[in-house]
Amino acid sequence: MSIITIVGSGMMGSAIGIPAADNGHEVRLVGTPLDREIIEHARQTGEHLTLKRKLHASYRYYQFEEMEDALRGADLMVGGGSSFGIDWFCENVLKVVDPELPILTVTKGMQDDEEGNLHVYPEIFEQKSGCRGLKLNAVGGPCTSYELADHDDTEVTFCGKDLELLAWIRSLFETDYYHVSISDDVIGVEASVAMKNAYALAVTLAVGLAERRDGKIGAVHFNSQAAIFGQSAKEMKKLLDYMGAREESLMLGIGDLYVTVYGGRTRKIGTLLGRGLTFDQAMEELKGITLESIVITERSARAVQKKIERGELRAEDFPLLRHIYEIVVEKKPVDVPWTAFEIGTNP
Repeated sequence: MSIITIVGSGMMGSAIGIPAADNGHEVRLVGTPLDREIIEHARQTGEHLTLKRKLHASYRYYQFEEMEDALRGADLMVGGGSSFGIDWFCENVLKVVDPELPILTVTKGMQDDEEGNLHVYPEIFEQKSGCRGLKLNAVGGPCTSYELADHDDTEVTFCGKDLELLAWIRSLFETDYYHVSISDDVIGVEASVAMKNAYALAVTLAVGLAERRDGKIGAVHFNSQAAIFGQSAKEMKKLLDYMGAREESLMLGIGDLYVTVYGGRTRKIGTLLGRGLTFDQAMEELKGITLESIVITERSARAVQKKIERGELRAEDFPLLRHIYEIVVEKKPVDVPWTAFEIGTNP
């Protein structure tokens, strides 16, 4: 039996411990200072407050002040925080954890710099934690927390620099419902599952556009969604190729795009924009809902725009992401550039 300490008791951080607990490992769940109610509720009921699922009976719960106790004797640490809290996580967790302790993070996202370069979170974690040589690994692939908690079949990839270490981490979590591949293409895996948020917002514009056209909430037109989905895959491949990712990593992003379109919070903001709300109006309507996808959408679109301006990428290769930039950053109305999606040259 191994001891797995999860720091950050959000929905995915909490759910990923379930297959490990099913395998007989000890799971210790540590809340951040923002998770106090979640931890207290779980201690009293065994249920996760926001996931709204019973967690494994063997889970043990700790408030953040008890993190040192939770890490004592641990064989693996899982970083379960949100992308909004990575500075806090680096300062208060990664800077104090034993650098020999393997780490697996579920946090998805990227950051852009002044030159338009996109950096995946394992890179950011290493830099912001003081370049301590941490054994950082990450999870990528299509997976919603509530379906994982329900034991639905799920296929993900664990990525990192050490394939032998990744194989051992996989052995802790893999079950007959949680299927895990491993990859040392950290940039490809992490970038593909991060940038899918921008494109999930784009695909779900078609949902709102259909509702606006038919004057009926819930109206669905699959042709338009499929067209934007296909364009999304093309643009994701272009950007991943530019970043030096392997081709197989694109499949993780496409799978994650699918699940985010149909089961993620990003669907809500895209649908509202498609209905005709301005970006500010849509954000106001969704006040109180954590939308990490907006952050990565802004960063990805801004980075690509900079690379286009520097002549390193072609504008015609990214009409959809450029339009998302117009909607989210420049606050322009939705006007999907359908003709820019055409393949080839007309005679």
